[in-house]
Amino acid sequence: MLPPHVSIPIDPDFPKTLPALLVARSQATPEQPFLFFPERSAQTNQITYAQLARQCFAFANWLTGQKFHGQGQPTATTVGLLMPNIPEFLTGYWGAMCAGCIAVPINTLLKSPEVQFILDNAQCKVVLTTRQFLPILAPCLPQLPHLKTLIIADDPTVDAGLSDDANLNPVNIHAPQQAETSNLSDVLDLANVTSHSNLPEFARALAPQITPETVAEIIYTSGTTGNPKGVMLTHQNLITDAYYIKTWFSLTPHSRMLCILPLFHVNGEVVTMMTPLVAGSSVVLHRQFSASRFWQDIAQYQVELFSTVPTILSILIKARPDAFQKPDSLRLGICGAAPLPPEVQTQFEACFNVPIIEGYGLSETTCYSSFNPPDIARRKLGSIGLAVGNQMAIVNTAGQVLPSGQIGEIAIRGENVMLGYFNNPDATQKALLLNLYSASNTPDTQQHYPGPWFLSGDLGDVDDAGFFRILGRSKEMIIRGGENIYPKEVDDCLYLHPAVEHAATVGIEDTKYGETVKSFVVLKPGFEPTEALAETLMQWTRTRMADFKCPEAIAFVDEIPKGPTGKLLRRALKTL
Repeated sequence: MLPPHVSIPIDPDFPKTLPALLVARSQATPEQPFLFFPERSAQTNQITYAQLARQCFAFANWLTGQKFHGQGQPTATTVGLLMPNIPEFLTGYWGAMCAGCIAVPINTLLKSPEVQFILDNAQCKVVLTTRQFLPILAPCLPQLPHLKTLIIADDPTVDAGLSDDANLNPVNIHAPQQAETSNLSDVLDLANVTSHSNLPEFARALAPQITPETVAEIIYTSGTTGNPKGVMLTHQNLITDAYYIKTWFSLTPHSRMLCILPLFHVNGEVVTMMTPLVAGSSVVLHRQFSASRFWQDIAQYQVELFSTVPTILSILIKARPDAFQKPDSLRLGICGAAPLPPEVQTQFEACFNVPIIEGYGLSETTCYSSFNPPDIARRKLGSIGLAVGNQMAIVNTAGQVLPSGQIGEIAIRGENVMLGYFNNPDATQKALLLNLYSASNTPDTQQHYPGPWFLSGDLGDVDDAGFFRILGRSKEMIIRGGENIYPKEVDDCLYLHPAVEHAATVGIEDTKYGETVKSFVVLKPGFEPTEALAETLMQWTRTRMADFKCPEAIAFVDEIPKGPTGKLLRRALKTL
């Protein structure tokens, strides 16, 4: 029996592709600001819906006019985006989709070999970047046989502070012989669409073959188990997931969101960019998170919601202003990308009187798959909430649906599930399961959504009311003497101790038990890392958990290694 889920019907007349949605919004509210970017001058720090559509379609117009498309098949073109959080990211990101091309956002923290792998694997013919990232791109460009055009976007705030180093000059970039270098402003001038008075007709002429099933972007996973995999997301995936988020949190055209997460990640892209576009609302964008600017922006721009990760909540708690007053406009925060320790959640809410609604999702499910209810009386702390707009289930290794209370792998099915991994059929086949099975090993017929089930690799359970918990990655599970131990359960226990700021638990190889439990702890100010405190923390867990789960060693560290979206890098801890 599959757990209950929340169904969110989508208006059948709602636009089903990105270009159709852009046109609809630019016609309905052309002068409404879509984007505020406070880091630029008053003349350039906001973009209306009409301006957004013109810029995206101008870039799309240029893309469709390039010879490398082949015989009218722009869907073969992938556009790499090595870009910071600036408005020009959206020009390239949504502009590529408006041409029927595929956007490939790239983590700006990657090194040259990692960037080269993604650009080569995705066969990018166009790369959009800024001068800031030319030193990273330069070593790998000669190794990219598919590359045809490198486009440099002006970024005045940063460009003015860059040195005259030859490595930052596009003229000195040694691109493949067949490639050329252009400036984004020149590209948009060449492809200006302001003369097209009928934008809908122009949009239809640009990309007549775009359907909801057309691939819109390839976003690469973190690659913790080898080279990253390219997740193929369609126009339907992006719009559907954003529609669920907009509906669940009751966003209206009057709502404003704050984007502080990187746009190379689905959380930043879908929650705080695509969702406001779907809702017809507005978003405040920042290049990166700043604790000192966070509350100021919310008050100044009357922000209603923000999306965040647990690490940022911890930073905001530490940096709490002495005379804090919650801005009247702020309703709540959404937290995902990494498990949220209940202690961090309750401490943040006590400090700021702002409810935090935890959710869960992956790149392979476009972004979110579950949410706690915005009504805080109905939510469950420590839970990732209810399946919203899709189905979720707990399954065993045979693909059988497990009853409530039993631990297994989280499986997800719905219109937000990826098309597959780019150019990787083996990985796609392992991740997507056509059917789930009942205890009698017959296919479960309670399937309300088309398409396969995605096997997340995350371990969890579900209660009778349909609230899911996540206990960690299946590959991170510790097996000590045949007993399964879930690292997050140990972490949450340690977080309850007043000395613990952060905690992360891993399994360490052991000849007797196979693995033993070791926890890494960051202490709060005022506590000293002593052997006595380590013993105190281990005793703390022994009074609250079964002995086999408790850490046999505690290591004090200055920080826990995390990825760009706040995920714990437990594998990195094993090397410490």
